[in-house]
Amino acid sequence: MAGADQGGDAASVVETVEVRLRTARARGILAATILGSGMALIDGTIVNVALPWIGQELNASVSGLQWVLDGYLLTLAALILVGGALGDRYGRRRIFQIGIIWFGVASALCGLAPTLEWLVVARVLQGVGGALLTPGSLAILQSVFVRQDRSTAIGLWSGLSGIATALGPLAGGLLVQAWSWRLAFLVNLPVAALTWWLTVRHVPETRDLEAAGRTDLTSAALGVIGLGGVTAALVEAPARGAGDGLVVASGGIGIVALVAFLLRQHRPNPLVPLTLFGNRTFVISNWLTLLVYAALGGIMVLLVMQLQMSLGYPPMLAGLASLPITALMLLLSGGSGRLAQRVGPRVQLVVGPLLIATGLVMLRGVVPGTGYLTAVLPGLLVFGLGLATVVAPVTSTVLAAAPDRFAGVASGVNNAIARTGTLLAIAVLPAVAGLSGDDYANPTAMTDGWRFALIVAAVLCATAGVLAVAVDNNVLRAAAVEPESRGHEAAHPGECLTCGVEGPPTHLSPRGIQRER
Repeated sequence: MAGADQGGDAASVVETVEVRLRTARARGILAATILGSGMALIDGTIVNVALPWIGQELNASVSGLQWVLDGYLLTLAALILVGGALGDRYGRRRIFQIGIIWFGVASALCGLAPTLEWLVVARVLQGVGGALLTPGSLAILQSVFVRQDRSTAIGLWSGLSGIATALGPLAGGLLVQAWSWRLAFLVNLPVAALTWWLTVRHVPETRDLEAAGRTDLTSAALGVIGLGGVTAALVEAPARGAGDGLVVASGGIGIVALVAFLLRQHRPNPLVPLTLFGNRTFVISNWLTLLVYAALGGIMVLLVMQLQMSLGYPPMLAGLASLPITALMLLLSGGSGRLAQRVGPRVQLVVGPLLIATGLVMLRGVVPGTGYLTAVLPGLLVFGLGLATVVAPVTSTVLAAAPDRFAGVASGVNNAIARTGTLLAIAVLPAVAGLSGDDYANPTAMTDGWRFALIVAAVLCATAGVLAVAVDNNVLRAAAVEPESRGHEAAHPGECLTCGVEGPPTHLSPRGIQRER
């Protein structure tokens, strides 16, 4: 069955069928959305394992490797809100397909990069594709499945996406060992081709007919310029000096663009409604997210490098080393969210960051000559337990502190802030730890920087735990109303739909379930 909206043009034709689970079409839709979002999720972690090898082949300094990571995070963090809005307006399948092609082409450019500069530009483009894929996959599931099957479909998507994310570092290590770091990017090409075919064959088109006003691409551009300018200044300042013309110009342009971004949000239909930040719990929860994910993102990058360059781990084992963190997240995050719903989130938001800080201090024992079971694993287990304690409750708290009509925006803001925290940590932490030039290849310098960076990250997490004392402990209880009374099929306030390590759990906008009829 197919129908057309009021516009009547060919591009506006959409299907009005509602898909049931346990059908061939349902399996095709699930496969397409899992593969599409999985490419973007895995690429946030798989590259970490390849960094030392990229550095050796392309003769990259610490700042160059920082750009390989931050180039991707920059556009992903700045455009993830816009990606969801474009899908709502112009068609979720259409934007998802554009994201597949974009991500695949950018991955090919990464894999074929002859120079570091080429690779960084390709990573920036890859982040744009990721911003189109990440919000679109969940919105497609919510908009095409019949209401009674949505939760099951989302559960399948969540679990399989989580497994894919967990296997990312291991896959990266295997690919690097098999041939080259280039395979970590080129492997996306067959995945993108399969995802495209499944999307064309199985996914119907849906969009939000109630979307009003234009998508604020100007705000998105200001966000990219602002984050890019500030990041450039932070990355380049240690090598060039704070008074260098490029550093000053980049920082100045970035700050001006961010101020312009904030001023623009006072207009009607803003990309980020500033009224959200009038709620104390919303603000504190997002600060906690920024600090925790800054510590997480910075340390996970340095951990893989420390294991390979200082302890001599092969890429596969270095990628496998952090698997206990993801396993704890997948096993415990759902129960952690439910516990926060019953007793309030404050205790977990205080204890979780403090556990993370404890795990980070324990990891200072990861130095040349130490073993995995005695030095690496204990710290990672405490670290992972802290993450599982805090991640689902903090995201649920952010959503509960926001008005229902802003649920999608609040989730997007929280995801963007988490990725911005990682972005800034990767830009700043190596310099603060005294790592520059080719220090990552020197076991002594790398170990000294690693141990100091752990203390900095632990302080960030401890600060987050202290801030959480001021969170409203009743916010989740106040939000615990029946989904039908909210006017949409919302997630339970204490429940997350995905529990990935690289970003907060994904929650859905009320607009995400609207569909053409």
